[in-house]
Amino acid sequence: MSSDTRRRKAAKIRHLLETEGESVHENTTHFNEERYDAVEEFDDYEAVRAEARAIKEDAIERLPELVERLRDSIEENGGTLYIADDAADANAYIRDVVGEAGGDTVVKSKSMTTEEIEVNEALEADDVDVWETDLGEFVLQVADEAPSHLVGPSLHRTTDDVADLFNRYFDPDEPFETAEQLTEFARDYLGDRIRAADVGMTGANFVLADSGTITLVTNEGNARKCAVTPDTHIAVTGVEKILPSLSDLGPFIELIARSATGQDISQYVSLFSPPTDSPTLNFEDPEAPAFGTDGDRSFHLVLIDNGRLAMREDEQLRETLYCIRCGACANSCANFQHVGGHAFGGETYTGGIATGWETGVHGIESAGEFNDLCTGCSRCVTACPVKIDIPWINTVVRDRLNHDHDHSEFDFLVEGLTPDEEPARLDLQKRAFGNFETMAKVGSKTAPVSNWVLDSSPVRNVMDRFVGIDQRRELPSFRRESLVDWFAARGGSKVRSADRTAVLYPDVYTNYVLVERGKAAVNVLESLGVEVIIPDVPGSGRAPLSQGMIDTAETKAKQVSDRLRSYIGAGADIVVIEPSDLAMFRRDYEKLLPARVFDMLSENSYEVLEYVFGLLENGAEADSLSNADSRLAYHSHCQQRTLGLDAYTEAVFEQLGYDVITSDVECCGMAGSFGYKSEYYELSMDVGSTLGDQFADATDRTIVASGTSCSEQLTDLLSSDVKHPVEILAPDGR
Repeated sequence: MSSDTRRRKAAKIRHLLETEGESVHENTTHFNEERYDAVEEFDDYEAVRAEARAIKEDAIERLPELVERLRDSIEENGGTLYIADDAADANAYIRDVVGEAGGDTVVKSKSMTTEEIEVNEALEADDVDVWETDLGEFVLQVADEAPSHLVGPSLHRTTDDVADLFNRYFDPDEPFETAEQLTEFARDYLGDRIRAADVGMTGANFVLADSGTITLVTNEGNARKCAVTPDTHIAVTGVEKILPSLSDLGPFIELIARSATGQDISQYVSLFSPPTDSPTLNFEDPEAPAFGTDGDRSFHLVLIDNGRLAMREDEQLRETLYCIRCGACANSCANFQHVGGHAFGGETYTGGIATGWETGVHGIESAGEFNDLCTGCSRCVTACPVKIDIPWINTVVRDRLNHDHDHSEFDFLVEGLTPDEEPARLDLQKRAFGNFETMAKVGSKTAPVSNWVLDSSPVRNVMDRFVGIDQRRELPSFRRESLVDWFAARGGSKVRSADRTAVLYPDVYTNYVLVERGKAAVNVLESLGVEVIIPDVPGSGRAPLSQGMIDTAETKAKQVSDRLRSYIGAGADIVVIEPSDLAMFRRDYEKLLPARVFDMLSENSYEVLEYVFGLLENGAEADSLSNADSRLAYHSHCQQRTLGLDAYTEAVFEQLGYDVITSDVECCGMAGSFGYKSEYYELSMDVGSTLGDQFADATDRTIVASGTSCSEQLTDLLSSDVKHPVEILAPDGR
């Protein structure tokens, strides 16, 4: 990425933060709060998620069979099924149907699939009037904007924005001011168009193969009006929306509203097996019977392929087809919460899952525009009702983008000079951050000279221009003596032949930068009677994986597992200080290592405060740890939270009698290398401002954070020293 491209991207993000960020943040925060409550009150939530996941896996596996079963069902009902290869094919068919119906006006309910194929533009080219009847989509149609969210397409706009827009566009006698006025106007205005329409068009949340039934899940009544008021109904949806039967629908109805908006169930769950038997309504003749005439109804289901069947055959993208379009991944993402889908999205789709959709239906170049906004925190996996591994999809696409280049005859020069496994023409920024371990080793060996050089203005200017490392970020200060070297010079552990042996994993930052927290961890573990070993082990591969450098991450994973397996075999536990490295061992290595090796490492690795908690629960003396009357303000790392480990640190602090304020902010905004990148600096700080505001009044407390990124961000936000929990617990105060 060139410096000009970075500047343009930064300017776009800055503009969206200023113009849309506040509204997006308010609305996604509301969705999240409602979702938390809805999930907490739903006792069977995890079981239903597992059931829904299994149904989708089975349905996608059996998709060709289900398509043919659905065709039979639709035709038995008197309708027509058309399978469209791509957007052009779908639009040609839809235009023919509208033309044969003599359609001058089409009314539509909300449908991301029709956005994907741009059906409005295709129909308008035939001089057909097309009206969006969902309120949010109607706002966007008037504004000539793209949706910013899968569920709330206009959530980036405030009530005042919409009022100003409608006042300019419709010029009412009395200006609109309130949400009630806007809603009432839209209801009446669009109601007239629904009654006059020749064709109604809907999407479909789910389609049942055994009966030809389509399911519409909405919070507005417009969708079913579009389906049954005109005598021609066209439903447009992706082939992935097919479920085998009505008995499979239940889990999705339980999950979709809870995941999307935090409702137990949407206001309207409508099931149709069209064409319906009810007569068409005759609005032109008020004297006609209440149910109008007995005109024939016509129904067409247009199933869209547009890359989906290829995605089904792609082992890495296949999970995208499990998506039920709830938008929970976007709502749970800190970056999306602040900048919205007009930055975090492609031609059609927004949020974390958008990478898979955009790659599959529009091409990988579209996904490349926003893919780096996913920082891999994995909160979206926890939020997803069908447990899609969205960060891995983002990583896979990032990796493919890294390899998507024209080879040069001089590639071998770069490939031979760099320690990674990636192609020579990999973006310089990605290569630099992906090889941070090499930089740290060199920086440590040459410290303090390396720190002085890296902090000099000429070098910072070069790094900003060519690598995109923002000059406003303070760079890490490398230590001449690494943790591994210190431990060896110390003579190893002071506790020998103990009941428990812990291999303290020397992650890159702890080993070369934050050495004091490593020393404190040794002190804490030894104080609890544990023998400590610190071997010379490579970095976990987190840095290259975050840049989509999967081959390099896989090499690192193999090196780490090869070094640690012998210790595990001898009965030692692996203790990890940095949560993102533990996430590699417990989650990401499943994709990078053989199952047997992954299981061994994941089952025997522990976050350091999780391990301390276990020791205390099993009889270790808490009095051996520091229990000073200290007041703390504590923030846990996002990977800690998604692994369910944050409670252990809080429990240890409580047991030792610390007075702690615990942050409920889910993300500090730094996210490893993300916060260093010049194009994302403003977004990183904007996300972090929420955490900074929460701790702004905690000036009389020691700021504590479990992750490196969190510590760096809080240091910048609060101009305060930040400690790791083990530094608080270390008996000598280190």
